[in-house]
Amino acid sequence: MPLKSPIQFHAHGPSFFQSKPKPNPKPGLIVFLSLNRPNACKGIGIAVPTPLSPSPDSAFRAKHADVATLGNLCVDIVLNVPQLPPPSLSERKAYMERLASSPPPKKYWEAGGNCNMAIAASRLGLDCISIGHVGNEIYGKFLSDVLHDEGIGMVGMSTDDDIVDSSSASYETLLCWVLVDPSQRHGFCSRADFNKEPAFHWLREMSREVKMAIKNSKVLFCNGYGFDELSPGLLLSVGEYAVEVGTSIFFDPGPRGKSLSTGTPEEQRALNQFLRMSDVLLLTSDEAESLTGIGDPILAGQELLKRGIRTKWVIVKMGSRGSILITTSRIACAPAFKVNVIDTVGCGDSFVAAIAYGFIHNMPMVNTLAIANAVGAATAMGCGAGRNVATLEKVVDILRSSNLNEDGEFWTDILEKNVVAQEITCLSNVVMSGNRNHLNVVPFDKVVSEILPKLVLPQTVENATT
Repeated sequence: MPLKSPIQFHAHGPSFFQSKPKPNPKPGLIVFLSLNRPNACKGIGIAVPTPLSPSPDSAFRAKHADVATLGNLCVDIVLNVPQLPPPSLSERKAYMERLASSPPPKKYWEAGGNCNMAIAASRLGLDCISIGHVGNEIYGKFLSDVLHDEGIGMVGMSTDDDIVDSSSASYETLLCWVLVDPSQRHGFCSRADFNKEPAFHWLREMSREVKMAIKNSKVLFCNGYGFDELSPGLLLSVGEYAVEVGTSIFFDPGPRGKSLSTGTPEEQRALNQFLRMSDVLLLTSDEAESLTGIGDPILAGQELLKRGIRTKWVIVKMGSRGSILITTSRIACAPAFKVNVIDTVGCGDSFVAAIAYGFIHNMPMVNTLAIANAVGAATAMGCGAGRNVATLEKVVDILRSSNLNEDGEFWTDILEKNVVAQEITCLSNVVMSGNRNHLNVVPFDKVVSEILPKLVLPQTVENATT
């Protein structure tokens, strides 16, 4: 579909849903801290989905916030250009510097990076905190305002011991220039591309406020792009602290996983620690293969489980096919939804937000995948990420459509060769009789009947009280 205006892309990839953004964070729960500035099947048989309790202990439930995201806070600036930047690193840097010499109109700005996940999670009714650094210039204020308007708290990472001039470029909010040529091809430029050190290498340790935010959150979400901003040592200390205080870690290595696995010794150690210590790993099938050397997505997921110490869920994203959730004893799969795809950027981030909802609320695995696929699909129907991620109305419409992209042959081929003694549950519109090789089907209408009341209830209550 031709683009008539710039689309906000990003380079990196439920309590109940709400129909409108929450106007303000909940008092005493999420705080804005200024950063030293003024301010995825063919089934055989019928199965009733059973929940798998990832973390039912009372300490986990007592945490006040639902999700905290770590780092990767940036502003996407989306521009139509006659041609993409040259491949030469030095020429690309000069190209970016010319772009940055004068700020483009605000209509081309959008929140990017982990803001996508936080906004999607907040719209699912989760209480969210964004931990990271933004500068005190116009872009930092823009990002802070967007997060605040979405009901997301922000905790700055800088401390009094961090030595940096607030007027220096290394203090400024990270920008990602998203460039779209006449053929709708995309190029990306960020100052993180040209530095050997992370963008905020001067951040050395966690502040008291950061520790409090992590301790009070049920889930801490990190991704591979955090390594572009924060040092491996700081990321390691954050992960270790989350484990210490009982906060579940979600980690999505993303495309950076492959380069980190062959990076510096510090990067390799930090990556391996996150892969071993995270409660939930999220990867595409290609990313799972690159980290394990195993092409089969289920076998790759099982290998990551074996390597893990705390790993409870490995989720493999299969694109338009759907998704797979793998545990030590169970496998769940759900096909994707058929929708009119406009832009896939931000779909993975939105997907993660819904997985966090299912994890936190102890939902059946296949229900969790169904919501996550729907939220990802809803985002794909819009233009870009940031404030353009999934809305409640789109998610409900997609679930009600029951328009699954079912490919029984594809799923049967993957699942039947992986059957050992594990229970395998698949979401499907097709109900088959009989039972074979532990393959069970959960009717899609049953799952939707369990999900929809949670999605529409807040809207009904809101209308009744106005």
